[in-house]
Amino acid sequence: MDSKVDREPARDPQELAIKLVRSENAGDAKGMALLYEPDAVLACGGGRKAIGRDAIEAFYADLIATGRKFDLVDQRPAMLCGDIALTSTRLPNGTVTAEIARRQTDGTWLWVIDQPSIT
Repeated sequence: MDSKVDREPARDPQELAIKLVRSENAGDAKGMALLYEPDAVLACGGGRKAIGRDAIEAFYADLIATGRKFDLVDQRPAMLCGDIALTSTRLPNGTVTAEIARRQTDGTWLWVIDQPSIT
């Protein structure tokens, strides 16, 4: 892991995807998992889900081990409704992601649900 990775919490839901990409590119699976609420759900493909930060961290550690690198290409503006936000990114292959984030009591944002591949 790169010791210069920014693990500061997201103050805006738009920051979550940027922080995820930066953490992934630095090989920081823990930092990636910290962008999620403790009981968050991440769709892993093939009907599989990672539930909770430990499972999400393990999923991302396996993904990082493959050498794959994320790119943040076309992040869409977050849709906000009170303390809930819908974030989304269009990936280079045309796939669209959809995530639901929640504002925490300290004003920071964490993802609750992450569906990284909507085709």
